[in-house]
Amino acid sequence: MSLSEEKAIVIVGAGICGLATALALHRKGVSSRVVERSESLRAAGAAIGIFANGWRVLDELGVGQELRSKAVLLQAVRDGSPRGETVSLMNEEFRCLKRSDLINALANNLPPDTIRFGCQTVALNLDPQTSHPILHLHDGTVIKAEVVIGCDGINSVVADWLGLKTSSQFSLCAVRGLTNYPNGHGFSKEFVRIRRNNTTLGRIPIDEKLVHWFVGRLWTPQDSRLSKEHKLIRDSAVESIKDDFPADVEMIRNSDLASLTLLRLKYRAPWEILLGNFSKGTVTVAGDAMHVMGPFIGQGGSAGLEDAVVLARCFAKEMGGNGSSKPEEQGMMTIQAKRVGKAFDQYVKERRFRILRLSTQSYLTGLLVQASLPVMKLIILMLLLLLFPNSFGHTRHDCGRL
Repeated sequence: MSLSEEKAIVIVGAGICGLATALALHRKGVSSRVVERSESLRAAGAAIGIFANGWRVLDELGVGQELRSKAVLLQAVRDGSPRGETVSLMNEEFRCLKRSDLINALANNLPPDTIRFGCQTVALNLDPQTSHPILHLHDGTVIKAEVVIGCDGINSVVADWLGLKTSSQFSLCAVRGLTNYPNGHGFSKEFVRIRRNNTTLGRIPIDEKLVHWFVGRLWTPQDSRLSKEHKLIRDSAVESIKDDFPADVEMIRNSDLASLTLLRLKYRAPWEILLGNFSKGTVTVAGDAMHVMGPFIGQGGSAGLEDAVVLARCFAKEMGGNGSSKPEEQGMMTIQAKRVGKAFDQYVKERRFRILRLSTQSYLTGLLVQASLPVMKLIILMLLLLLFPNSFGHTRHDCGRL
């Protein structure tokens, strides 16, 4: 890369949301550049559950049918606890995808050279003459942009520039992985989730041979060291379930080591979603950079996909389907900046209430899981029943056409 570049629209981060945003803009006839710190596509987290609202977005992006062939249709969610078992039949589409399948499908549908790898963004500021955003990369490269969209995850440089608070942490962590059964796993087409004491075990079939599983438990100081070694992650997961879930020990013991992750669960508090400043001028955020939430209702990834469609729709509507201007037309760039700002304001307005509800439900569920006092559990449960009487109502949301 040269020491100085000019790009009309730059998306920071080539995760699910960043790639979906680039693809949504591309479908609206708007080109962009995605800058990614890694040297290749990343798919941390092994797999991701996608409810009906997410599949509607994937269809809008043109990758839904391709991805359906890679994941079985799930029929129910089965929750078990010492108090008994509940089964929620899924009347709408619900599948679990390998993250790598989703990432690759989004990337493969982008124009060649859209993604620039090995570009770690370390700072953002504004050009004092044009007020346009300038990205500074770790290798000293400077990218002068007209529009910057931060899809750079939990530790977002763009979110930090907007003044958003650093994400908070639950006292919980999650170990996630994949296990392949060459002769077939024989599990029912259900998302099984069982709670015992302070530990949760989840199992979701992806296809007839591949299973995604996770173990949720309390975070310990030793987990910072464990999270860097796949074998230690596996052994810790086996140790945490062997007494309460002995039948599932072999599933974890035979997992694909390379798929394993151990992460402390983080969130952006609902009141920060309500009051947060998610855009400024021609800079905005989407995905985890905007609304990182715990995995308790399975909407983190799909919410980012929804962001992509709404953002591209608002942008194209305001810009007339053309998101770039010629660098020499300084007057037009000033007009465009105002129009981009208006588009981002509309995007944030459309998304705020939706992600406020998702974040609130996820936040309360996380508090319920980690709470130890019966009185606190009862209060949180009552709030959940009052605010979200249908625990799967979030899956019916339709963010609209691209």
